[in-house]
Amino acid sequence: MLSLTVGQRAPLSNLAIDDTAPITLKFTRQSPIEMDISCFALDAAGKLINDDYMVFYNQPTSPCGQIKLSHYESQPTANKGIQAEFEVNLSKLTTNIDSLFFVLSADTPLNQIQSLEIGIWQQSQKAQAEYQAADFAQQQASMLMQLYRKSGVWRVSNVAQGFNGGLAAIVQHFGGDVEEGSPQTIEVTATPVQAKPSLEKVMLDKAPKLVNLAKKATISLEKRQLQQLTAKVALVLDASGSMNRQYKQGRVQEVVNRLLPLAVSFDDDQALDCWAFARDPQYLGEIGLSNYEGFIDNAHGGWRKWALGPRVNNEAEVMKAVTEFYQKDGLDVPVYVLFISDGGVNDNRGITKVMTEAAKLPIFWQFVGLGGRGYGILKKLDDMTGRVIDNCDFFELDDLDDISEEALYENMLEEFPSWLKEAREIGLIAK
Repeated sequence: MLSLTVGQRAPLSNLAIDDTAPITLKFTRQSPIEMDISCFALDAAGKLINDDYMVFYNQPTSPCGQIKLSHYESQPTANKGIQAEFEVNLSKLTTNIDSLFFVLSADTPLNQIQSLEIGIWQQSQKAQAEYQAADFAQQQASMLMQLYRKSGVWRVSNVAQGFNGGLAAIVQHFGGDVEEGSPQTIEVTATPVQAKPSLEKVMLDKAPKLVNLAKKATISLEKRQLQQLTAKVALVLDASGSMNRQYKQGRVQEVVNRLLPLAVSFDDDQALDCWAFARDPQYLGEIGLSNYEGFIDNAHGGWRKWALGPRVNNEAEVMKAVTEFYQKDGLDVPVYVLFISDGGVNDNRGITKVMTEAAKLPIFWQFVGLGGRGYGILKKLDDMTGRVIDNCDFFELDDLDDISEEALYENMLEEFPSWLKEAREIGLIAK
């Protein structure tokens, strides 16, 4: 079961949830005050589909019948108890429903609530979010949990954003009608963004084998003031024939292990996207804290069975694939790409073209030469002309064991902060 921290987002598939089957959200509270829990079905613009799509105790079913408030207890309680259960069938929602927002509200400040838990269930409990009084401050309403579509995939976000003015404020915010007599001008204030939990604590809870790596990564992150950065992280792996020794000796799996702490720190999903390439590129999926161990030997049947065509180098094609993937994903945050190659680079012109176009996007490429030679254009990236910004860096190692973990993180993050700064200055990234 995954514990969702405030601000965390994840695809439902990462929670072992099938979005073609119904799911249940259970709200368990311990509270001396009366409070309400509602669900808003919103369109792509974040507006209420219509007033009938606000599902609450007085309107327990949506017009489509796919959002139901199946259980509700309105009275305060001195003990923990289930206040509300919502059943939703995401696959049967009409296409104009882009997200579902679950909202908590009361007539008095929410910080009087002792505790609130949200469990996401599908046969068994898949995820849980927990809130205490301090999470609510003086607000009278809070947008707690969101289920939303992104690039055709249903995801969950633990938003926990507070509103002054209670339920009426949120109804107005979502474009719904407020009955006469309700406040007409309501201040909307977001709860201050909470600091991310420490990387070391996350690893200790979820991947204790990586705690020492997390400690060393944290030193480099703090040095560059990157602890609170939100970014996507990608790993691109050379799987040409000359890399076989690196795979057999576990060097490539070690690269996965060493990069994962950065992904957990940067990415709201606490995961990285992974590609391999030879002549053809293949997207291998997300690597997270639940599947990183043995990923190289297990993903898609293991590295020997990856569908890469002849095991020859074709860097330009995988660069195109990575770029197109994040363009479709929206590029709402910067992307850090770690690209591993043992050389044999031969399409300098193709690589130059891709990297020149990619420089217009918020994507930074960190190339690492590992135990090879013939790195071609990769060694000359700093001198490449015609780009709006220097979007890449390169360093090489004869062997991963030749460099300490601390020094590896220093090299991996050497030019990323300066790229971030310049990318913000020219408008590639929001300031």
